[in-house]
Amino acid sequence: MDWVKLIADAIAYMENHLEDDITVQEIAKKENISPFYFQKGFSILCGYSVSEYLRCRRLSEAGRELLTTDKKVIDIALKYGYESPDSFSRAFYKFHGCTPTDARNNGALLKSYAPLKIKLILEGGTTMEYRIEKKEAFTVMGISEEFSYEHANSEIPAFWDRVHGNPDTRRVMGMYGICYDSEMAGNSFRYMIADDLVKEKAREAGLEITAVPAHTWAVFPCRGAMPLPLQELNRRIFSEWLPANEYEIAEGYNIEYYSDPAQFPLGTQDPNYYTEVWIPVKKK
Repeated sequence: MDWVKLIADAIAYMENHLEDDITVQEIAKKENISPFYFQKGFSILCGYSVSEYLRCRRLSEAGRELLTTDKKVIDIALKYGYESPDSFSRAFYKFHGCTPTDARNNGALLKSYAPLKIKLILEGGTTMEYRIEKKEAFTVMGISEEFSYEHANSEIPAFWDRVHGNPDTRRVMGMYGICYDSEMAGNSFRYMIADDLVKEKAREAGLEITAVPAHTWAVFPCRGAMPLPLQELNRRIFSEWLPANEYEIAEGYNIEYYSDPAQFPLGTQDPNYYTEVWIPVKKK
């Protein structure tokens, strides 16, 4: 999968539909990719989510139209997806630092947010560890919630804090963080904080039980104090490994494996702390 071309095509599509109610799912469907992996790849390579990009571009264009046309504020608000002047004014102020009225009548300074442009940058030239491994189906136990693609980046860390942050209520250690969207469609996906299945413990603790199907996985090891090494690894998987290999993403699963922090002197902040990223793959 050529991620540079995919993102360039997605940006062009978004720019042509700034006035329409488009979704991550719609964009991903056009590129024949799981919405989860599209959102993940876009945010890793571009630095912000699809929804953030659309919001900033729409508010930038709304500001330009306030200054260069005689359109009513309510008409501009509706054009860029805001159903009331109040909701538009709040979003406008948060982005530009002034109200639409100040922008039009009092010469307040506005912010311009230019469309993303793809540039060729030479990367790679360094080693990247991975292995291709066929894994049989396995079963896990844990706690899961459903997340929207738009808010997952902020809500999943909060989910970990709720489940894993309090030793008195913790029911699962968190050997895995599993994202799954088996249909690769819809507005949301499930995320599970999980351990290998121990039936008696699952029953006593009231944990969910889920089977992960057999797949061929690309497994990427990671070492270092969390979370920066894992974030950098994910960036390199999408920017360097996927474009340069004969494999592409096969299904809507993504697994992060976490070793036991108790085995390291500084826990997850130990310089030798070990994690892995698993991505289901198939030959292109």
